Amino acid sequence: MKNNRFLILLSTVFALVVSSSFLSCVINATKSAKIGFDGIDPTKWLYNQDDDVYYQLGIVYVAKPADWELENLAIFVPAAFMDSKDNGDGTFTCSVNENRTLGDFGYTAKTAPVLFPMNTFGYSAQNPLKEYASYSDYTSQGMIYVHAGSRGREAGVPAGAVDLKAAIRFVRSQQGTIPGNMERVISFGMSGGGGMSLILGTSGDSPLFEPYLEEIGAVKGFSDAVLASQAWCPITTLDSADAAYEWMMGNTRANLSKEDEEISLSLTQAYAEYINALGLKDGAGNPLILEESTDGRYQAGTYYDFIKTTIETSLNNFLSDTKFPFDTASQNQDHGGQGGMGNVKPIRPNGGNMARGAEAMDNVSRVSNSGGITLSGIYNTAKDYIDALNANGTWVIYNDRMNKATITSVADFTNAVKRASKNLGAFDQYDKSQAENTLFGNGNGKPAHFDKILTDILLQKKSEYAQSYAEDLALKDSLGNTQDLRMNMYSPLYYMLPSSKGRGTSKVAKFFRINSGLWQGDTALSTEANIALALLDAGATVNFETVWGKGHTWAERKGESSANFIQWVHDCIVSEEVDE
Repeated sequence: MKNNRFLILLSTVFALVVSSSFLSCVINATKSAKIGFDGIDPTKWLYNQDDDVYYQLGIVYVAKPADWELENLAIFVPAAFMDSKDNGDGTFTCSVNENRTLGDFGYTAKTAPVLFPMNTFGYSAQNPLKEYASYSDYTSQGMIYVHAGSRGREAGVPAGAVDLKAAIRFVRSQQGTIPGNMERVISFGMSGGGGMSLILGTSGDSPLFEPYLEEIGAVKGFSDAVLASQAWCPITTLDSADAAYEWMMGNTRANLSKEDEEISLSLTQAYAEYINALGLKDGAGNPLILEESTDGRYQAGTYYDFIKTTIETSLNNFLSDTKFPFDTASQNQDHGGQGGMGNVKPIRPNGGNMARGAEAMDNVSRVSNSGGITLSGIYNTAKDYIDALNANGTWVIYNDRMNKATITSVADFTNAVKRASKNLGAFDQYDKSQAENTLFGNGNGKPAHFDKILTDILLQKKSEYAQSYAEDLALKDSLGNTQDLRMNMYSPLYYMLPSSKGRGTSKVAKFFRINSGLWQGDTALSTEANIALALLDAGATVNFETVWGKGHTWAERKGESSANFIQWVHDCIVSEEVDE
């Protein structure tokens, strides 16, 4: 009895000491946990009349959230797919109606694709929605739109991907309560979001993620694989991204110290070794390799020829697509040397709520890199345009009669329009200032080095930075996993290359669409090209498009990104149905 009185007294004191705001947080957290654990409540739908959409916000999708603020999702469903009853308090009780069709493609509740946007620029957190946002481009076409909040780079690899995988599993577990074909989950994003989309597209059901999914109480018994993955200008393959950057754009650097010049060249040479070990092949099955050139930069070989041809194809596509006179302002020509952004007004196919993402896009340490060409004004003919490209010296050879062009070399191309916009160690810099450095921290927000190729070079050169890099590469996360394993989790090539232990351990998406702004200074073209080649070798269907004149943006040869993406989604579905 005395013990009971003591407990009652202790409880009373505790209640007086704890602030009301804290208690409110506990109560709200408990409610959220119940919603997430029990699933989507069919009696709590809200309705937007303008878009004719039923929606819910704040649905916690894991049982043990690591971040209560972020790990919840919003779902937007075309009203045509629901039968509803007005509850009289602003909410509706809804059930799925499988008989109605909607949109240009005639989707039903049983056939509708389920879209997951990746607004994770710079691998930032994706903020959950706290109020209604219109995604009518998609919902009016009979698509289900799921905006999942997720942790970002401050939480470290692999938190962001783990959250998004958990969200996909949760939504799949709700089939019947919500409409949509759960075999048609599709991810899409740009920049770091494009990189995240490729991770989801290649790492479906990978066992590497299981301990992390269990840690946050992700739904079990459901797949996190996606059918298709769209990536605009993806920042990815970070294990080799620094070396790729120097191989492609190191020739444009100026004012480097003697030591940094040697490091840049060493990264270039290391990239050749890396490429030659990958076993990449072209569409005809021919091996793609790099060979040493007279300048020591390995600008020769079948792989070099492949990259050069890719650039020429992009230019010739531009020439065939463009009606002259051509106004550079109207076509948003970007200069890669300006950080790849230029005067672009980005198309935002992912909808609103992009404030933190927009900050993350610019959260990079950039170098002021003069030189290159600047295009402005109106060019009356294709020859006038080519002459402008050649203003500082001829590097484009143009056949006016055939309306076809070639370039003299990859180095001449980068020097003119794709100049380095990031300091040496483009993604893993000496001062750990890049977003990717924070991404490979241990979840405490503190940045860390991660590039083994660069680390080995610094150790060989006995650089003053070598010890810092080596120490960070030895770090382990909260589950005891090393930097190299965490790197594998976020490297699409790990799951596809025949030489990789990851090949065959995951469910790779059937369809990929990768769009690269060719003039961007944010990443090397070779990074994106390698992924496209590996995906083709792994049996995926790949649309790989390099867009001339575009920088780091939602790059499209023609038309608008949302419309093109929607059409591609439908093309994937039609192709899947034919295969079945």
